[in-house]
Amino acid sequence: MRIDDALFDGVDLHALALRVGTPCYAYSATAIRQRIRSLIGALGELDALVCYAVKANANLAILQWMAHAGFGADIVSAGEMQRALRAGIPASRIVFSGVGKSEDEIAQALAAGIARFNVESVDELHALQRLAAARDVIVNAAVRINPDVDANTHAKISTGKSENKFGVAIDEARQWFADSARLTHVRLDGLHVHIGSQMLSLNPIRAALQRTAAFWRELVAAGHAIRSIDVGGGLGVCYRAGHDHPVAIADYVGVIRRELAGFEGRILLEPGRWLVAEAGVLLTRVIRIKQGQERRFLIVDAAMNDLARPSLYDAWHDIVPLTREQRPTQAYDVVGPVCESSDIFARARELPTCEAGDLLKIMTTGAYGTSMASTFNSRPLAAEVVLDCGRYAVVRRRQSLDDLLMDERPARDWENV
Repeated sequence: MRIDDALFDGVDLHALALRVGTPCYAYSATAIRQRIRSLIGALGELDALVCYAVKANANLAILQWMAHAGFGADIVSAGEMQRALRAGIPASRIVFSGVGKSEDEIAQALAAGIARFNVESVDELHALQRLAAARDVIVNAAVRINPDVDANTHAKISTGKSENKFGVAIDEARQWFADSARLTHVRLDGLHVHIGSQMLSLNPIRAALQRTAAFWRELVAAGHAIRSIDVGGGLGVCYRAGHDHPVAIADYVGVIRRELAGFEGRILLEPGRWLVAEAGVLLTRVIRIKQGQERRFLIVDAAMNDLARPSLYDAWHDIVPLTREQRPTQAYDVVGPVCESSDIFARARELPTCEAGDLLKIMTTGAYGTSMASTFNSRPLAAEVVLDCGRYAVVRRRQSLDDLLMDERPARDWENV
């Protein structure tokens, strides 16, 4: 272990783990602020609104940093909307995406006065028209187009192919605009495209924006006002050192500028993972080492309920043992205590020899860690801690068993329907 491996934003992770316990998520405030500044700098004078993808990490502390930066929020549920509002993100900077908005959620968003709906089906468009008319309000809407572009990412996080559930074909979207005069309470004046996550190449992004730009120009020529183009998110990060090579933010913004040159409306961006993933680590402690017939298992106290990505996507996360002395390496399957064979963080991973009680950090877990966590096997949710230049603050305490059971009760209050 290098000396600086045990320091994260100036905080000794050994001391932090003793104070807070494991498993525990730790986020670097410095790293998130740096990403925010880099994005703002790259955008420059471009008329753009950054809407942070709340699904990446919905902790209120992180949402508050986005609010302070002047960012908005990209939400996919009423719960995410309420989190964003409580964090201080104004409704006028909130965009509602997602294929399954319920009528109750649409009504809540209308009541809050959010900026825009990204509409993904004709049924949703009709529901939005009906609910807006009932409130006698006019809402802004963008059609999410499915450009049938392969994002060259994992199949489970690809969203821009015709086989995916997201968005509508350009032919269908064209008909929506042709019929838009019938929409008395929906102002259909935007386009939205998002083709996937963890993209490490600009080529799919460029292709999607080219198709979007051609459609925007066609619509304008037909007399339709297009006031916003939402370019989505999906920029990749480094999960595997020396293997993953993320796109430079300036190059990404450069593609947006070139492909949407001449657009006079507002450009919306929906980054999530890129802003927070590399700012987070998951601290976990070795419970024991088990020698199987064919493999050597390193059993840790974190599990798939804490971090689902490896079991869900076979995702790689670098793992760093925070041992204080040099040790020879050993191949381990790093596994958790959950009663599932898929509870695996790494297979045949070469690591310094570990012992029971050793502390490990699982890297690049600031996104889609806690936001996808569960209480499977009645395992309480892990604590979350923010680090900032040598100090720390607990931003979500570790869930207790009492917390886990507080809404459960015996079947004794019977009612008839």
